Amino acid sequence: AGSSPPPARCGPFLGPAMDLFGDLRRMNKRQLYYQVLNFAMIVSSALMIWKGLIVITGSESPIVVVLSGSMEPAFHRGDLLFLTNFHDDPIRAGEIVVFKVEGRDIPIVHRVIKIHEKENGNIKFLTKGDNNEVDDRGLYKEGQNWLEKKDVVGRARGFLPYVGMVTIIMNDYPKFKYALLAVMGAYVLLKRES
Repeated sequence: AGSSPPPARCGPFLGPAMDLFGDLRRMNKRQLYYQVLNFAMIVSSALMIWKGLIVITGSESPIVVVLSGSMEPAFHRGDLLFLTNFHDDPIRAGEIVVFKVEGRDIPIVHRVIKIHEKENGNIKFLTKGDNNEVDDRGLYKEGQNWLEKKDVVGRARGFLPYVGMVTIIMNDYPKFKYALLAVMGAYVLLKRES
């Protein structure tokens, strides 16, 4: 009698993916809709929490990750900063601010080193990274020597060390980011309540 061929072997990543598709095929439509709705609720809850933090803190980005070593030893690469940006609070020298400069997409985390107050009450200020040799005038847009309050995204109020390294790894290795998002999405879609 003829023997059947040995089962096909999948690679280390293909096996779980095949299991995922098998699980999806075995779900009835009601279960699938329920899981998709569950996933949508998780995403919308995360967005609502983020928007709530924006309202509470007054900052367009209440949590940021330090991406460089320019603020060492105060903050290290991968530290997670918590920001507020209440417009009534005056900016003071020595304070750590997160600011955006025209022409740059990523905000910068540096310390205020000088304040320049005009007679009309307008305040301009100069920043510098603690680990940098010179001030930030080279980072500002051409012809700009001072920052204004409108440039500030937020002011550092607290931090968690190295928690943001996950974000840095995902930015440095986009394939890892997509794999992680796919695994998380598949888990939420396929998780069944007991």
